[in-house]
Amino acid sequence: MTMVRTGLVVLALAVAASVSAQDHPAPATAQPPAAPGQPPSSPSPQEPQGFTYKPEGRRDPFMSLMRRGITSQRGAIAGPRPAGLAGLGAGEVTLRGTVKSREGGFVAILQGSDQKTYIVRAGDKLLDGTIRTITENDLVILQQVNDPLLLEKQREVRKVLRQPEAN
Repeated sequence: MTMVRTGLVVLALAVAASVSAQDHPAPATAQPPAAPGQPPSSPSPQEPQGFTYKPEGRRDPFMSLMRRGITSQRGAIAGPRPAGLAGLGAGEVTLRGTVKSREGGFVAILQGSDQKTYIVRAGDKLLDGTIRTITENDLVILQQVNDPLLLEKQREVRKVLRQPEAN
């Protein structure tokens, strides 16, 4: 029995010595200082170099997923807004009518979330987009998208005057 205990103690000491040797590696050899007027020697390959993030179409891993972009819960851009049509987002306007103008094009009648009515033409600007086209039955807004998770930066929002009736 004592022989078994002695063998176990010797085995434990051998394991402890090998673990101790792995925890304390041999010190690195010091490089001599560079002579005056000569550039210092290049760092060893074990030293980490500076890191730069290259997204290549992927989302930024350091941007919070809880707040996508700078939009609030209503979908409008946060912060002080300009007055009138320029202060309304594409999701905050409703198409109420279209009228043929003297020039041959159409103008649209929009109602904003502020319950005011606006007469707009193609090219007029909203808070987050521009009115692209106006036809007899609809209006197309080219909306600027500020969402880091989406690759597209613009999308078309179509406001329809009359919804098609379901049979």
